[in-house]
Amino acid sequence: MKRLLFTIFLSALSPLLSAEKPNIVIFYLDDMGWAQPGAYGGKLAPTPNMDSLATNGVLFTNGYSSGCVCSPGRVGLMTGRYQARTGHDANPTREGRELLLSEKTMAQHLKPAGYTTGIVGKWHLGDTSAEFMPLSRGFDFAMGTVGNLGEGKGPSFYRGNELVKELEGEPVTSPVYAREACGFIDSNKDKPFFLYLSFNAVHAPIVASPKWLEKFQHLDKREQAYAALIGEADEAIGTVLTKLRDLKLEENTLIFCISDNGGASPISEQMGLRGHKWFVWEGGIRVTWMAQWKGHIPGGRVVNDPVIQLDVLPTALAAANAASLVKTLDGVNLLPLLEGKTDKLAPRELFFRFGVQHAVRQGDWKLVKASKDMQPMLVNLATDPGEQKDLSAENPAKKAELQTLWEKWDASMQPPRWEDQRWNGDEKRKEKKKKGKK
Repeated sequence: MKRLLFTIFLSALSPLLSAEKPNIVIFYLDDMGWAQPGAYGGKLAPTPNMDSLATNGVLFTNGYSSGCVCSPGRVGLMTGRYQARTGHDANPTREGRELLLSEKTMAQHLKPAGYTTGIVGKWHLGDTSAEFMPLSRGFDFAMGTVGNLGEGKGPSFYRGNELVKELEGEPVTSPVYAREACGFIDSNKDKPFFLYLSFNAVHAPIVASPKWLEKFQHLDKREQAYAALIGEADEAIGTVLTKLRDLKLEENTLIFCISDNGGASPISEQMGLRGHKWFVWEGGIRVTWMAQWKGHIPGGRVVNDPVIQLDVLPTALAAANAASLVKTLDGVNLLPLLEGKTDKLAPRELFFRFGVQHAVRQGDWKLVKASKDMQPMLVNLATDPGEQKDLSAENPAKKAELQTLWEKWDASMQPPRWEDQRWNGDEKRKEKKKKGKK
C-alpha cells in the first residue's frame, strides 16, 4: 500500500518537476533576409506563424549571427562561443573541417540537465565519420540533411548516424521536418526536451509543394517559388506550434526563431541593409531574431538592444537551471531582458570575422572591413543603417578604439583553419577573373 501511494505521489509530482525545466525549441531558418517575416515588415509572403512569436514574445530589431555563412553561424549557435575560437570561419567541405570534438554542443550541455534532445533538419557541422554526427554530439534523435541540398558527391541526408541518399518528399523538406518534429515532441511530451528544428528553407534549391506554388501564382515564377518556399516553412513552424498547444506545452516552452545569416537571394527582404550573405555588412549578419515563452516573457515587445545567436545557449541554460560545461561562453543570458526584469543589456562589443573580412559593433558604432582591399570604415548604425557614410575622418578616436578592440579580440582567437576563397572579398582577384572571361 505504501509503495502504491508513493508511486501515485511520484506520478503527481512528475509534471511539477518537469515544469521547473522548460522545453526548449529553436526554429532556425536558412539564408532568410532579416526583414522577411511580416512582423519585420516583409511583404512577399505572409508569415502568420513566425509573426505570432513576435505577438506573444519579443522581436529584436538588432539581432545578429556571428557568421555570415551557414556553418560558422551554426557553430556559434550550438556552442555559445565565437566560431573563430576554433578557426571555423567557413563552411566545411572535407575532412578536417568539422566542428572540433573539443567543443560542446547545446545538446551536450542540456542532456546532463535531464533533457531529451533532438535535431530535425540541416546539420552542417561535419559528416565525415560518425563521431562528428549529431548522435555523437549529444542528440538522442537526429534526422535531416548533412549540409545543403544537392551539394557534395555523397548522400545528402541522415537518420541517426546513417547517411542515406534519398528522403521521401525531397527536395521539399519543410513539411517532412514538421512531421518528424511533431513525432519527437509526441514521444517526449512528459519530460523536458530540446528540439533544434533547422530548416533547409529558404536556402537554394528554391522549391515548394504544388499547393504553395498555387497560392502565389499571381507572382512571376522566380518570386512565386521563393514566396512559396517561405510560406511552406512558416506553415511547418505553425504545425509544431499547434502540436505544442494541443499538448498544453506551449506555456512551458522557450522558443527561439532565428536565421543563420542574412539573405542570399536578390528577392530576400533586407529593408535597405547593405550587402547580403557572405559579407560582414549588416545585410550578411543581421537576422530575424525572436523569442517566446508564454507566461514568462511579456508579449508584443520590440527590443532594440543588439543580441546575437551566441546568447541562445546561456539563456537556455539559465532557463533550465543548468550549469555550463565550459569555462568560456561568449553569449550572455537574456532572460532578465526577455522577462522584463531589466530594460537594457550591459554594454558589450560584438565581433564578426569571415576570412579577410571583419567587423565590430559597439553600441551604435560599427567598424567594418568587407573586402581584402578595403580600408576599415566607421559607420553609425542609428543614423546610417545602410552603411553608406564613412565617419572615420570625423571620429578618428572612435575608429582607433574599435580597431584596437578588434585586434585584441582577433589575437585571442584561432586563425581561420581554412578560407572560402570564393567570398574572400578580394577585389583584385575578382577583377582578374572578369578580365579572364572577356
